Amino acid sequence: MRSKKSLPLEGLKPSRQLQKSLQWDGVGLVAGVDEAGRGPLAGPVVAAAVILDELQPIAGLNDSKKLTARRREKLFDEIRARALCFSIAEATLQEIDDLNILQATLLAMKRAVEGLRLKPAKVLVDGNRLPVLDVVAEAIVQGDALVPAISAASILAKVHRDRLCDEWHQRLPAYGFDQHKGYGTAQHLMALQAHGPSEWHRMSFAPVARSVR
Repeated sequence: MRSKKSLPLEGLKPSRQLQKSLQWDGVGLVAGVDEAGRGPLAGPVVAAAVILDELQPIAGLNDSKKLTARRREKLFDEIRARALCFSIAEATLQEIDDLNILQATLLAMKRAVEGLRLKPAKVLVDGNRLPVLDVVAEAIVQGDALVPAISAASILAKVHRDRLCDEWHQRLPAYGFDQHKGYGTAQHLMALQAHGPSEWHRMSFAPVARSVR
């Protein structure tokens, strides 16, 4: 049965105490899950799931937003090389517009977990909402800074999505995707007003809809 409660985090210190508190589940593989790209005006939402190898610890794991781009890139390669398994999945622009961003995010998370080569005994998800899964799952607020497997997932999702934005910049340089990664910065909003939305924009998001000519 899937648990929907969030762990009480008050008083916990990253991340030894938290890891100890999770040991009641018993022996089994634990996957961490996180997403990147809920807030931007363009591009897919990306989720990643990671099962780390306790025999190959990875130093420096943290919330991807707290790391430099260079450090994220290095950890991206290290996670892929040392994790027991990982999976990166997306929900498309069409799915975002049809379902809404929350449901599309949960769908990407579900796809990431289902894409793992090994089936986890438990899934730990960053935030306070859970995708529908056929394994026990726990939502952990600020889990990307507290649980190494979630930190690893946040890094994989962030780097994968940033690389997509860099690819789209080559096709659509006028929008500056390499700089703002799709977020609604002043530069991005000005580009939307000047050029209108591209095929990569989320039409269900209000700033994009307002820019339609």
